[in-house]
Amino acid sequence: MAFDVQVVVDSTAPHELADWWAEALGWQVEPQDEAFITRMVQAGAATEADTMRHRGALVWAVGAAITSPDPGRPRVLFQRVSEAKTVKNRLHLDVRVGPEQREAEITRLVGLGATELWRGAQGPIAWATLADPQGNEFCVT
Repeated sequence: MAFDVQVVVDSTAPHELADWWAEALGWQVEPQDEAFITRMVQAGAATEADTMRHRGALVWAVGAAITSPDPGRPRVLFQRVSEAKTVKNRLHLDVRVGPEQREAEITRLVGLGATELWRGAQGPIAWATLADPQGNEFCVT
């Protein structure tokens, strides 16, 4: 039996990081149902502290997700944690753009707020390791 997976990224500001990654990948931030959230608070199943306003919309404070416009790609969920990132990721994303587009993509992502950390190569495969605005490492290959 095969299972679906989603990638989960810890974040101190998940909505802002979801916005950044949606822009970086050309994906969409998954909409949240404001009417449902309001009903859950009114019914006592959630509290006002469980919600927040982001870009004018009422959202769950605990996180935000992004999805690809192409079917079959995993959902990426950014979940709120209280502590900032302090050590190297044990898991990271590879943004695969191909050797012809790699330099332009690195420049674009740095322009969006990523930080270039280092370059690497193994045989014919080359990559750049960057960090998103909250310090999570990812590679551009």
